[in-house]
Amino acid sequence: MNTTRTTTVTCPNCGRGNRIPVAAEGRPRCGHCKQPLPWVVDAGDDDFAEVADHATVPVVVDLWATWCGPCRMVSPALEQVARDLAGRIKLVKVDIDRNPRLSRRFEVQAVPTLLVLDQGETVARQAGAAPAHVLRSWVEQAMAGRQTTAGG
Repeated sequence: MNTTRTTTVTCPNCGRGNRIPVAAEGRPRCGHCKQPLPWVVDAGDDDFAEVADHATVPVVVDLWATWCGPCRMVSPALEQVARDLAGRIKLVKVDIDRNPRLSRRFEVQAVPTLLVLDQGETVARQAGAAPAHVLRSWVEQAMAGRQTTAGG
């Protein structure tokens, strides 16, 4: 099974398109200017473990549905956060209607449900849409908290 699934990301620094794997170690960088790239991918029941649980950077999970208005509003905000935090996080989008096992695993009761995972473990969770600056602050707090979990 050597068919590595890729996605194309435009570098926010130089504007070049880059093909990057949806599941890989490390942090993607632009092949032209070497700046960190925003890592935004889709995942589902069959590949979530490989794409998200085994990621070497914190993963922001967007559990959404096509019929959900707030999901359509939060998606561009999350993509902005992924650009702002390029090289520091991976954004993984999951359509809950197409991926019932993940919906059950994360006990989704409302969409959008947003998670921050660290090596497959949920370190932060919130339901509902928010503007990009609020989401970025939430993600950064979750990332800071994962480094100081002992003794809190």
